[in-house]
This record gives sequence, C-alpha cells and structure tokens, in this order.
Amino acid sequence: MRYRDLVKSVASVMAAALLATPAAAEFPDRTIEVIFPWGPNPAYSVSQIIAKAMGEELGQTITVVSTPGAAGMKAFITAMERNPDGYSIIDGYVAPLVLQPILGAADWTYKDFKPLHAGVSNAFSIGGRPNDKRWSDFEGMMDWGRQNPGKLRYSSGSRNNLPHMVIAKVLQSYGVVAQNIPYSQDGDAIKDLKSGVLDFSFVNVSDFLADKEKLDILLVMSELPGAKAAYDGAPDITELGVDLGLSGLAPRGWDWWLVHPDTPDDVTGILRAAMARAMNRPDVIEAIERVNHVPLEWDYDQYEEVIAPVIGQLESMGNALTWEEEELKKLK
Repeated sequence: MRYRDLVKSVASVMAAALLATPAAAEFPDRTIEVIFPWGPNPAYSVSQIIAKAMGEELGQTITVVSTPGAAGMKAFITAMERNPDGYSIIDGYVAPLVLQPILGAADWTYKDFKPLHAGVSNAFSIGGRPNDKRWSDFEGMMDWGRQNPGKLRYSSGSRNNLPHMVIAKVLQSYGVVAQNIPYSQDGDAIKDLKSGVLDFSFVNVSDFLADKEKLDILLVMSELPGAKAAYDGAPDITELGVDLGLSGLAPRGWDWWLVHPDTPDDVTGILRAAMARAMNRPDVIEAIERVNHVPLEWDYDQYEEVIAPVIGQLESMGNALTWEEEELKKLK
C-alpha cells in the first residue's frame, strides 16, 4: 500500500474508533513516544534531551525509540501506522523527510506532516590528513584533483546520503572527479583516512573532537554561526573562491519534530507549545550545545519558509550525484 493510501486508511479506522468510544482523557494521560530514525548516536542523545524537557513541560514521560532502517524511512512509516492521537512524534531528520522523497525512494513530501518545532542542526566537514605534501588547503586539493581526474578517493560513509550529495556538489562546482568509497560505519572511513587509504572524508564534529591531531579540517560545510567554531576556526564555505549554491540548512544535518497530519488540532497545539517552551529553556540549549549540536529557534509556523528553499538546493545536489557517476564512467 502506498504511503498516502496508508495514511487515509489508518485515519479512517482511527476516526471511527474514536467516535465509538467515550471522550478521551485530557491529553496527555500516558507516555508519548518519539520515533527516532537512526541507531544510538550523538543525535539520539540530543533527542533524549529535548524529549525529557518537553515531558517536563507536559507533566508526562516522553521516551525516544530508536527505529533505524531504510535510510530513516522505517521510523516514518512506523509512526504513521499508529493512531494519530499525538502519542507518537516523528523525529523528522532531513534524510527521510526531504532527501529520500527527492531521490524517489519515499512516497511523501514534507508537506504531508504537521510540524511541532525545529529541532537541531549539526555541521559536518571535509577532512584530510595533517601535513599532506600534495596540498596545503582545500583549494590546493581541488587543483590537484583537476589535474588527476578520478585519482582522489573519499568517503561520505554510505552512498547517496546527505554528505555524499553535498560533497558531490562541491566537487562538481570545481570540476573535480573523485571516487566515493562506501563504508557501513563512519568510524571505518576515518581510520582509512588516517592510514592513507582515503585522501579526504566526511568528518563530523564528534570525530574531529575525538582525534584533532590526526585530522586536518579542510572545509566546514556551513556558513551558519557556531559551525566554524565547532571545528576550531577551520575555513568554511564562505571563504571559497567558488559559489557552491549552498546555504542555510541545505549542507547540514537537521531535524523537525512532526506528527501525523490527522492529529487533532488541540492536541497538536499542546505539543507545539510544550516543545517551544522546552527549546527556549537555557538548560536545554546548554545541554544540546554540549553534544556539539545547534538548537534551532524556528517554530511550527516557519516550517514552510525554512524548508522550501532547501528543496531546490537538495535537488541540485541530487543532480551532482548523477554527474559524479557519469564522469567516473568516462574514465573507465
């Protein structure tokens, strides 16, 4: 069953059930679950911070349930199969929310959900090894790459994820053809970068902080405040001689918390207000920043204006993946 048909079917059944039973107790009267799309990682810890604070605002427990699979889409499908009563919240990360629909892998768009509040963002970077004799900075690496088509080897972790799209867009902007080597674990890519198997790699803040001495951050993939500082002042995309066409949230990981579109408006309003209060608490902001993420201030009514511009940039990055694949074929 396609996603939109599933939503209609579930909503119809649940609506009929609600009409056939006494009025529900005042919301919320039991535990709420946040469906998280990845395995345990720093982002999971951030979701727990937000859930705990939001639960305190509501006077009810909110738990975070890790539901990895299908590039984050399993979590969305799991949440949307449940009763649209507000007791299941989707931690809507960019990959399943907008990236997979752009790639044609998901039968929904970001407009098919009710937003509660923006969550967090986290910048990533392109990193190499210190004292590489072939270049001294990112522009130098791009010069070397143009002169040696297909010789650069890098990793974005898995293929066709957000880091892969962003890096492919950067390489396309410079006319550099490089080979992306996939890894099932990001940590394995970092190990191979340090040992010389890879020339550069996607590096997140946690990887950088864990071993600064063995990583040279060549480019921070964001112009938003805090990203440059997180990588100890390494160059960011505003300092390049090429306009990458990347801005705002597009080259970063980020999430919005969402609910089923048929969630009652009064319940949605309660959740929105609680999350807004939680996200504005100084203790919550400080706790999120300690995990090297940036809390986002946007409320539910800014959802469209913030996400819509990202779509076009992500589509452009998707085209860069095709370009990379076609250019590599020419070199064989």
